[in-house]
Amino acid sequence: MVAVLFVCTGNICRSPTAEGLFRHKVADAGLASAVTVDSAGTAAFHVGEPPDERAAEAARRRGYDLDGQTARQVSARDFHRFDLLVAMDRTHFQRLRALAPDEAARDRVVMMSAFSSGPDGPSDVPDPYYGGGGGFERVLDMLEDATDGLLKHLRDHHLNAIS
Repeated sequence: MVAVLFVCTGNICRSPTAEGLFRHKVADAGLASAVTVDSAGTAAFHVGEPPDERAAEAARRRGYDLDGQTARQVSARDFHRFDLLVAMDRTHFQRLRALAPDEAARDRVVMMSAFSSGPDGPSDVPDPYYGGGGGFERVLDMLEDATDGLLKHLRDHHLNAIS
């Protein structure tokens, strides 16, 4: 079993979108029994709340389900439970690495964009919270691409015996 945690600020826009989208792709790939997926925020602003309705609606239009998710904050135990902690932007990346209990845990913190097919290298998945609906579409575009790369990475490096 490989465990992946997606992390943004409040766990109501980017990380729950990544969780729902990746969960869908994992199931379509027949790997639901081999990969567990969750999401969390670096801050406790929205703990217990569902994903932002704009994020949920944008995801629904593309066939992804965010229902049943509730925001939570990253905890110390997450560094022991997850094989990859996937940061949506550099601030989350730096915060997670600072919270990591040891070097091995720091090494499991990665940028979402590291799995992107884009030639420009890692960049931030922008926060759509204060923008218009177009921001949620842009985030979905970026996450669809990057989660394809993440699934390939898991197959190549973590799931060799399964897939």
